[in-house]
Amino acid sequence: MTSLNQMSVPGVTPDVLVVDDEPQVREIVATYLARDGFAVRTAGTGAEALAELARKRADLVVLDLMLPGIDGLSVLRKLRESGDQVPVIVLSAKGRESERVAGLELGADDYLAKPASPREVAARVRAVLRRSGAVGPETLSVGNLEIDLIGRRMTKDGEPVDLPPKEFELLARFAASPGQVHSRADLLRDVWGSSPDWQDPGTITVHIRRLRRKIEDDPANPRHLVTVYGVGYRFDA
Repeated sequence: MTSLNQMSVPGVTPDVLVVDDEPQVREIVATYLARDGFAVRTAGTGAEALAELARKRADLVVLDLMLPGIDGLSVLRKLRESGDQVPVIVLSAKGRESERVAGLELGADDYLAKPASPREVAARVRAVLRRSGAVGPETLSVGNLEIDLIGRRMTKDGEPVDLPPKEFELLARFAASPGQVHSRADLLRDVWGSSPDWQDPGTITVHIRRLRRKIEDDPANPRHLVTVYGVGYRFDA
């Protein structure tokens, strides 16, 4: 996916575009950002990145420099020349001082050298969004649920509810994008960093059942965590 302490209105989830030509790096960074409550898109080339941003502006871009075709510095230059001041964090194996300076002089907001910890990338994203005035989620409020993303705590009607790590991450992913339908393959990728090729999608079904027992007043007739038959699950606020 402005500094905000409560996020209860659909559409304010920060949208982050991760641009990297290495699929593994792209997916790991995207997964960690999604776990932190951001809406995440990805691109593998500079041309794809520019096309994505033309289609829908992002709140922040995590940008690799060494991209095929249009490289990262060229992407950044085109954005700034067009007047787009979207915050950009450069994430690159190019760690020489001259390259860092070039990125910053072109208008990058931060610079991280590879290999960088995905947790640090997520922390830098939150910091840059706060500085730039973009939405930085800390607490999600949905109905009678309050989800503290930083402290990894949840309350229902003001009472604490114990959630194991995966249940918490699953709930945070849903609550950050109310109304959006997620397939089981999407959830395996975003929460488990896996896929149906590696892990049984039934894992999602089991965790959804457990989560409903904790967040729904009537788990048999869920109000928040709804099944969209033949497609996946949707979180209704």
